[in-house]
Amino acid sequence: MQGSPRGGADLAGIGLDDLNDALDRRLADADARLLERYPGERGRRQPVHTVYVPADRVHSGIARAWGDQALHLLAETAPDATALAAATGLAEDMVADCLPRVLDKLRTEPVEDLRIDLEDGYGSRSDTEEDRHVREAAAALCADLAAGAAPPYVGIRMKGMEAAGRHRGLRTLALFLGAVLDGAGDLPDGFVLTLPKITSVEQVEAMVWVTEQLESRFGLDTGRLGFELQIETPQSILAPDGTAAVAQMVHAGGGRVTALHYGTYDYSAACGVTAAYQSMAHPAADHAKAVMQLAAAGTGVWLSDGSTNVLPVGTPEDVHAAWRLHAGLVRRSLERAFYQGWDLHPHQLPTRYLATYAFYREAFAPAADRLRAYLGALDSGVQDEPATAQALSAALVRGLRCGALGEREVEKATGASVDSLTSLAARRVG
Repeated sequence: MQGSPRGGADLAGIGLDDLNDALDRRLADADARLLERYPGERGRRQPVHTVYVPADRVHSGIARAWGDQALHLLAETAPDATALAAATGLAEDMVADCLPRVLDKLRTEPVEDLRIDLEDGYGSRSDTEEDRHVREAAAALCADLAAGAAPPYVGIRMKGMEAAGRHRGLRTLALFLGAVLDGAGDLPDGFVLTLPKITSVEQVEAMVWVTEQLESRFGLDTGRLGFELQIETPQSILAPDGTAAVAQMVHAGGGRVTALHYGTYDYSAACGVTAAYQSMAHPAADHAKAVMQLAAAGTGVWLSDGSTNVLPVGTPEDVHAAWRLHAGLVRRSLERAFYQGWDLHPHQLPTRYLATYAFYREAFAPAADRLRAYLGALDSGVQDEPATAQALSAALVRGLRCGALGEREVEKATGASVDSLTSLAARRVG
């Protein structure tokens, strides 16, 4: 074909700039949708747990009370590293390394995320009684906010969008918001709502509408009210057409969905798992959480595992058995990239923090070595890609934020500032 350019040495004759412009125009809408739907990590500290407390048991100073109760149990049943290692099954040298940090955490910030429960954990009450408990819980929160004693994250779980409970749930939400705004003047930065019992995308869309309406009526900034989705029904995992319902729900939230929380016992029961085998480690649970993980990937939506109802109470032997189970489940969740879980009792705090700190401290030295090599382009036996370096940084940042690691030791080991590591952890790769 006469006059056509041949070979690749000279690209001037084929109009490559025009092709690039046309290619960008062709993919412009897809590029915009990708950025909107998958914005990446939000860069905020994710709590390592959510503590659920029925509204009628909430009082001012509740986080401090939980920490004191956990400290008392440790002193009574596992007063040193040797005893705690034997109780939990963790290596004694690791327990010895982590225990001072755990004790400090229980003294200074025993609860990272408090959820005032007005759903299953609260039960069915009269409207008058629930109204009273909502106002009392809001007053307790306001007192803790004024005293600087509130956890970094706090909010409520009201009844969801099911027909039988939606009116009560909306009333509770409106009452609580109004009481907190009246008492504190504003909502705390870490304020969050939990939407339970979701069975359709339309319920998530309805929650978006509700939050928009309440923002308008209370004079809040648009987008101020975010909410978590509690994934505890088969319908929230698999839609009737066989698609992943939870993925649709995340995007139906219009940027308001902050997290996906797995509901261990409701989901297991709905799948027909008998009570004796309902567990965070059941195959049905693993399947649901794998779908949740895919749905949340790249969206900035956090993942939280559920709870175990085997509580560390009773004899020292009973406490130790429950601690060993809880520590193993916490570790299992962390290994599967579920960096948050539920705690239902103050006695679960020691193993929440012990297992979490052990996880991050075990990861610390290898991650720091690989990051130092990556950032310094040093010769290394492992050649990491940017996405892996991002994941290594994220592990260190998570460890720093929860108290498992110290800034000085991280900066010394990696040769990088905490700000640089935080930036790398949040960087969009790809």
